[in-house]
Amino acid sequence: MQSTPSRLQGLSDREVASRRSAGKGNDIPVQTSRTYWDIFRDNLFTFINGVYFFLSLVLIALGLVSDVMVLAFVILLNVVVNVIQEIRAKQKLDKIALLTRPKASVIREGQQRDIDPSQIVLGDVLLVNPGDQIVVDGSIVGEGEIKVDESLLTGESDLIAKQAGDPVFSGSFCVSGSAYYEAEKVGADSLASKMTAEARKFRKVLTPLQHRINMIIRLLLGVAIVLGLITALRITLGVTSITTGIQNIAVIVGLVPSGLYLMITLAYTFGAVRIAQQSALVQQANAVESISNVDVICLDKTGTLTANRIELQTVYPIDIDRAKLDTLLGDYAASATTSNKTNDAIATALPREPRALKTEVPFGSAHKWSAIAFESEPGLYILGAPEILSTVIPLAANLKTTIRAGADQGLRVLLFAHSPTVATHQDTAGNPLLPDNLQPLGILLFGDELRRDARQTLAEFQQAGIQIKVISGDNPATVAALAKQAGLSDDIIAVSGQELADMDEAVFTQTAVESTIFGRITPEQKAHLVRSLQSRNHYVAMMGDGVNDVLSLKQANVGIAMESGSQATRGVADIVLLNDAFGSLPKIFLEGQRIRNGVADISKLFMVRIFSFILAIVAIGMITLSFPFGIKTGTIVTFLTVGIPPFFVTLWAKPDKPRGIEGNSFLHFVIPATLTLSLASILVYLYFLAQNITPVLDWLSGQIPFEELGRRITFEAIARAQRVAETAMITMQVFGGLFLLPFLKPPTPTWVGGEPLSRDRRHLVLAGLVLLIYLLILAVPVLRNFFELYPLDLIHYLGIGLVALIWALVVRFIWRNRLLDRFLGIKISPF
Repeated sequence: MQSTPSRLQGLSDREVASRRSAGKGNDIPVQTSRTYWDIFRDNLFTFINGVYFFLSLVLIALGLVSDVMVLAFVILLNVVVNVIQEIRAKQKLDKIALLTRPKASVIREGQQRDIDPSQIVLGDVLLVNPGDQIVVDGSIVGEGEIKVDESLLTGESDLIAKQAGDPVFSGSFCVSGSAYYEAEKVGADSLASKMTAEARKFRKVLTPLQHRINMIIRLLLGVAIVLGLITALRITLGVTSITTGIQNIAVIVGLVPSGLYLMITLAYTFGAVRIAQQSALVQQANAVESISNVDVICLDKTGTLTANRIELQTVYPIDIDRAKLDTLLGDYAASATTSNKTNDAIATALPREPRALKTEVPFGSAHKWSAIAFESEPGLYILGAPEILSTVIPLAANLKTTIRAGADQGLRVLLFAHSPTVATHQDTAGNPLLPDNLQPLGILLFGDELRRDARQTLAEFQQAGIQIKVISGDNPATVAALAKQAGLSDDIIAVSGQELADMDEAVFTQTAVESTIFGRITPEQKAHLVRSLQSRNHYVAMMGDGVNDVLSLKQANVGIAMESGSQATRGVADIVLLNDAFGSLPKIFLEGQRIRNGVADISKLFMVRIFSFILAIVAIGMITLSFPFGIKTGTIVTFLTVGIPPFFVTLWAKPDKPRGIEGNSFLHFVIPATLTLSLASILVYLYFLAQNITPVLDWLSGQIPFEELGRRITFEAIARAQRVAETAMITMQVFGGLFLLPFLKPPTPTWVGGEPLSRDRRHLVLAGLVLLIYLLILAVPVLRNFFELYPLDLIHYLGIGLVALIWALVVRFIWRNRLLDRFLGIKISPF
């Protein structure tokens, strides 16, 4: 606890208890993620499940209970697996999200106490310092003055000055200054509960990859609607019975890969949990994918490259006694009402008792200096960046040399000066102006401890192909020296904020791309640098820990904050590094790449299965006027080829360079596999159909004329032949789908064609295990009859296996010789 001015005693404990019992507390619980009902509802009450439910009612009415059981199994398995996993993810996210909930400094019985925002009551007096979030609505009381960032409420990044009587709103952040405010709206009446909840709340935001998947799903939904309308027309015209037509529609609905989208959502949820195991909290749903696309990361030096532990190393007096200078510096640090790391370092090295102040100008990232006037002493003392103070102080050559030498060693350099004029002036924007008659008193050199893992972390970024930009408020030479100590090359280009301010937009953007070190940068310039990099099609991550990083964090594609950073920074960040685990960041990048690659891989499997089904339905329907799939047979193919394998494919994905579903690799793999597998399946179906209708064989051998063919073909013979042909085609589809697994991740050079060599044999083993499951279904009469598979002779299964092998060799030949791009007349780089 700390004492507070007597005029701001705050409430007593008895008053707090009385107001809380009267319902005047700020005790609305913060919801950190979706509710259990939300998870259950979002997974069960989907459009596709609704269609399946309607079709199930129709099938029950037609007496096809076993078909309904298959549909129910598919729906419930999908729902149960996703609900269980999302609940596990919710519990994990709920637990870690509470770690970064903002705290409030309240004044009670004349003492300062740090409490949870839920313990605030109406009338409480709260203290706010730079970086603190204002957690309830109220008004400034006392003599303090602050500047707040209300951009989370208004969308405007301008800083708003607040003094006695001015309102402050929850969800805004104090950027500079210090003041007290009285809570006037709490609980349901305050914006605080909404703002703090939304900062952690699960938000179902579609990522770019999910948007593309969503587009594909809608396209397939359109195809399914067309096929469904054709089937309905066949029912109306009497070509197909109602029972068969409803079964066909159920199969057509299954072409819409709703499971793909749910699996992607689940993969990102898993990713958030796995990233949490790397000591990071994902606060935005799209951060998992976004992190995998990053090719430029902007780092703030203090607190990221450095451990944010600053030590005052050297003090150079300028025309003043060293003991007198130490006394002034100690008094300055002890008396400042708004402290920072630099001020704390001075106070630690030169401890003194605080003195009464006449006036104070808090440090600000925009003007880069602070000032104090003591009550018992004339004049104004100023501490700030030498580059800024030197605009009004003529420095001798030896002083400039000392400043430059300190910066070249990676030390933080500040200038201490005095003005006989106490009055401070402001420009039109409300920023303080330096007095003209300054006299330098001393040069201060501070050591900034480099993080132990900084060198290794930066090396891992560079190995991953991620460019590094270091943006800081310090001198460019100081930042460059520290960056070189951290492992960046000696030929890095450094530029200052003053130089950037004189550039036009084109030169500014070019400089942002070409330079590595940016020093004496204002918060607005940080955000401008991020925008400039984005304008050159870079995907930018911004990492910081201070209030001056808020604008750039919000501008970046991915905002990353340290847990020890300000509440403002944590509140707007997409990812918060718990325990300031800077070294875990490269692992988080790799995790994002792994997730994205896994989703791209399973998308290929889904698309081959779906489009080969569609082509088979259309082609066989045109040739035989029949529908080649039943509910159960279609389900077994789906379950074995894109039901079981995708889970393991995403689990085993590797974090190499991401290859999205929209690129050439996707076309190179999917189109040849789809066309050839469809053709092979159609030919197998037609062969077995003809083989099992005896009159057709007699006609083909010339034993009967064509006119006799129609009279000899019976309905029973056609039905039996269709069952045999359907089983043969389903077997071909299963064999082909399982061949795709080792083609997707080739374990040996023999399998290389559609994808690069991975040397991962797990996918080949998985294909073998799934094949055993299918053979088990074929071998057990109960299972075979349930899934309506016709028992074929062993020679037939071996023949289909041979066709599948020939298909595999053909599609590999097409991949390896790039016949697709030759046919299309374009150049496709497959990998």
